[in-house]
Amino acid sequence: MGRVADSNRELADFLRRARAQVDPARAGLPPDGRVRRVPGLRREEVARLAGVSADYYARLEQGRRIVPSAAVVAAIGRALELDAAGRAHLADLIGLTAKPVRQSARSVQRVRPGLYQLLDALDGEPALILGRRTDILAANRMARALFADFDRLPAAQRNYARWMFLDEDARSLFVDWPDQARAAVESLRFEVGRDPGDRATVELVAELREHSREFGQWWEQHRVHQRTHGSKRLRHPLVGDLTVEYETLTLPGDPDTTLFVYTTEDGSPSRRAMNLLASWAASAPVER
Repeated sequence: MGRVADSNRELADFLRRARAQVDPARAGLPPDGRVRRVPGLRREEVARLAGVSADYYARLEQGRRIVPSAAVVAAIGRALELDAAGRAHLADLIGLTAKPVRQSARSVQRVRPGLYQLLDALDGEPALILGRRTDILAANRMARALFADFDRLPAAQRNYARWMFLDEDARSLFVDWPDQARAAVESLRFEVGRDPGDRATVELVAELREHSREFGQWWEQHRVHQRTHGSKRLRHPLVGDLTVEYETLTLPGDPDTTLFVYTTEDGSPSRRAMNLLASWAASAPVER
């Protein structure tokens, strides 16, 4: 019952904040002469655009126990101008998405020996394996050299979002730290939609809200982002400035685990910096 209530609260908050971000003129709504006391669309306007009754949408936004059809969810997503991540998050919160089968929602995630071998095989490129709530499950030698030696952190602190906000070295490493940190918040928000009542996630969010003003501000905006690919600009203390591109792969048979691989453009200054970092990392001992 508690997890249902958590999901309903998340849904209500997401819908309110999403409609506040929609420009009525861009949505094709003509001026009606009424004064808008808050930004964005009114509830009845979202309902009109989605083709449902105002009462139905109001009950949905209030977190009532109703389950719209996939067609209605899609129509609401269009009315709110949600991107792919936003539409997926909405489907998660409403309950249309099939939840992954887990032996235990709170079980400790483990990395298979074969995945460690895969990380070692990618030794020329930084690679990370992230689990639920952006927990860092494993990192190869190049990832530890590029970002941080996560293996030296206590197990409970090996979390990407936590490192991003609470470690001063992370703030100085990323040239575009605000963009990367905001993306980490939005990715964590996306994850919460899959399991709003997960205790470890709730505790992580509470810790970050307590210790980081930026996290709290961005968390309240309830924007979501699903990391599939992108770039990061770094100012590394050993090799200087470089830009890395990343691609992600959700591992077959384990939808809660994602592989991140970071590369640089061949022949670029970033590639030369990465080669220099690789030479330095080659002398560092491998630790598990």
